[in-house]
Amino acid sequence: MDFRTACEETKTGICLLQDGNQEPFKVRLHLAKDILMIQEQDVICVSGEPFYSGGGAEHNIPVVVSKISKEQRAELSGLLFIGDAILQINGINVRKCRHEEVVQVLRNAGEEVTLTVSFLKRAPAFLKLPLNEDCACAPSDQSSGTSSPLCDSGLHLNYHPNNTDTLSCSSWPTSPGLRWEKRWCDLRLIPLLHSRFSQYVPGTDLSRQNAFQVIAVDGVCSGIIQCLSAEDCVDWLQAIATNISNLTKHNIKKINRNFPVNQQIVYMGWCEAREQDPLQDRVYSPTFLALRGSCLYKFLAPPVTTWDWTRAEKTFSVYEIMCKILKDSDLLDRRKHCFTVQSESGEDLYFSVELESDLTQWERAFQTATFLEVERIQCKTYACVLESHLMGLTIDFSTGFICFDAATKVMCSGQL
Repeated sequence: MDFRTACEETKTGICLLQDGNQEPFKVRLHLAKDILMIQEQDVICVSGEPFYSGGGAEHNIPVVVSKISKEQRAELSGLLFIGDAILQINGINVRKCRHEEVVQVLRNAGEEVTLTVSFLKRAPAFLKLPLNEDCACAPSDQSSGTSSPLCDSGLHLNYHPNNTDTLSCSSWPTSPGLRWEKRWCDLRLIPLLHSRFSQYVPGTDLSRQNAFQVIAVDGVCSGIIQCLSAEDCVDWLQAIATNISNLTKHNIKKINRNFPVNQQIVYMGWCEAREQDPLQDRVYSPTFLALRGSCLYKFLAPPVTTWDWTRAEKTFSVYEIMCKILKDSDLLDRRKHCFTVQSESGEDLYFSVELESDLTQWERAFQTATFLEVERIQCKTYACVLESHLMGLTIDFSTGFICFDAATKVMCSGQL
């Protein structure tokens, strides 16, 4: 179900996720105002005192923590998390012990228990119980809201992520009071502020079919999200783009409080810059553009501090550049939604964006920045050529446009 308002998009749906070289698996995407949540379905213990779960040598994996009792020492220590694999108990190596053996060691561990654990970054398939009619597990669509930090004790587990072994309900701990539920649990959280998304294979003009990835500003990647149809993919891209744009505009308002009127940010965001050297392995590279005051800034990463604005990769004066939206016949490759920035020095920069709405937004931003700069400087004269004659074009904010012969200074077309 989608809930949409004029200012933000909230959207939930089922997709496939390919993470690395493993086979695609089903996930649920939940798009909020400022974050994209990627969730996978799991079976977790929602009641009962034990904090240990299934697993063991009989399943080629250590016993895994699936629940931590509230207000108990394990929780209060802040050192144990759901998803941790138990490697040692009071110095006893239990990595290769069977489940019942680990349970027995825990029972005999005494009042003070020291655990050595390692977090499983993705739970193997056997932790997802088959909820058959004869299974006592209670299904639920509610998200647990619980996720573990990507901590690691330094010990690494050897297991195959595509293992399809499953446990029957009778294999799980049968202590009184235990109750299991099937829930959507957070697998990855992608903050949307300054994040970017793309359907293209990185660095190329090759578009993935009905698939895209989202990359946070700190480099955390969603993995390749495969939608069920082209329409579904477009809907997701547009919804994500809307929320990123709204966050960007809100952030611009906050930043502009610290800048004088003539140095305000008009717009900023990610584009893909086409390399001028055709022999480059990566034809396109992510570039962060910002129109602020009288300049266009080109960054490798979004500016966060005032000092960052002094470290732009390139800077252009707004009145010395021209933005041109490219028609299909002008495109250089299979990428759509492209524009160029032509500078007075003759340097042309070629940029690609994902959606037509992104292209429209940049076009309006350049128009606004140009208008504000003309309003600021009031009058500017440019050299131009008209019918092989060198001419001067004066743009005056109060009186209009004047075109004159550069040699004689005689106006060739009346004042406009």
